[in-house]
Amino acid sequence: MKPREVAGGGRAVEVPPERLAGFFARFAERHGGITATAGTAHEVRVTAADGTSATATVPFGPLEEPSLDTLVAHALAPRRIALVLVRKGGHSVGIARDGRIEVSRTDRHLVQGRSAAGGWSQQRFARRRAGQARHALQDAAKDVFEVLLPRLSEVDAVVLAGDRRALDELREDRRLAPLFSRAEPRVLDVGEPSRAVLEEAAVRALSVQVTLRDG
Repeated sequence: MKPREVAGGGRAVEVPPERLAGFFARFAERHGGITATAGTAHEVRVTAADGTSATATVPFGPLEEPSLDTLVAHALAPRRIALVLVRKGGHSVGIARDGRIEVSRTDRHLVQGRSAAGGWSQQRFARRRAGQARHALQDAAKDVFEVLLPRLSEVDAVVLAGDRRALDELREDRRLAPLFSRAEPRVLDVGEPSRAVLEEAAVRALSVQVTLRDG
């Protein structure tokens, strides 16, 4: 649960469902107890006696009642998730049940880095690089269509990860509209797609993001 800085101040951590109740219990102990709980269908916020707050973003919402107990029960519910990991030169897609991969497909493509050359050489290089990236995304779309679309009715949610620009380009493929329409708002930050990274993302996808802000 390594924290990361977030826009607007504060730090965010990803808390696995099985640790969520303990996380909030320790939060209360460290900050003098919880004095207020509020929220919506999409987040639950608790405030401690010293003014520190912890806001949990509800995964796979909406949440019927904004309370810690219902949030924990909601997070612990068993789920099958479709995962789409995409970066410029590679992708990994799969179906995971309770954090374990059931079926997947991963592929890598060469997409050259930037060239220091100028003039016509630079333009040729840019065209070649754009073509490589386009081919890589076409293959990613093909694998999403073949592996995930036929199983979409069997999953409870869709989680995206990787490069947002690449995901946006993939989203333009009309065949994949049913999948992207069900995607969670959160996009996981992951390294270069591989089977190992997909397995890690399958576990992280179930976690609850909690943002901590000092009083």
